[in-house]
Amino acid sequence: MPDSVESSRKPYVSALRTAAASAKRARVVAAASQSLREDGGLAGFSLDSVARAAGVTRLTVYNQFGSRRGLLEAVFDDIATRGRLDTIPQALAMPDPRQGLDAIIERFCAFWSSDEAIGRLHDAMATDAEFAIALTERNERRRKLLQALMKRLLPAEATARRRRDAVDFVYAMTSYAMFRLLGGNRSVDAVAELVKTSCRAVLDDAAAPRPT
Repeated sequence: MPDSVESSRKPYVSALRTAAASAKRARVVAAASQSLREDGGLAGFSLDSVARAAGVTRLTVYNQFGSRRGLLEAVFDDIATRGRLDTIPQALAMPDPRQGLDAIIERFCAFWSSDEAIGRLHDAMATDAEFAIALTERNERRRKLLQALMKRLLPAEATARRRRDAVDFVYAMTSYAMFRLLGGNRSVDAVAELVKTSCRAVLDDAAAPRPT
């Protein structure tokens, strides 16, 4: 076979393998996500159980994700993408930081309600240390973006304590726990409006000049 034909086949074969691996990875992530939505899914969440549900071997899952934690992170990424958390940078870049904060609050309220697996994951924090660590680290990303936004929201003369208190308050108000607490008899939009009103009041107080 001429060298030129052989070399042209190699990229084609490589592309097929890459596509097949991507499809298999997506199938595993879908199976893992589904297991978290089912009764008893948290207790049985493992590489073995997910491999069986996805119709692949445990070795395949291990090779793709490395560990249960790696699989968890892939599931979190998938849920975040489906919940449109990838729009958060656009909110942070808004010229008016208060509009940006409103957009972030709206997005997180919509996200918390977007997938029943989110609630199950947070419930699992009480009994599964690995879930707890993974979710805590994920939630800290929200704190960091709020810290960045607060630099624009509060005047330069605001004290470090006032900034920290404001971040902590908005962080708590945009959490899943607060969404579930407020959402008992409210719509997602109603919860978002309540959170926005509360956060604005705290920010106004934090930005107000203090007597010298």
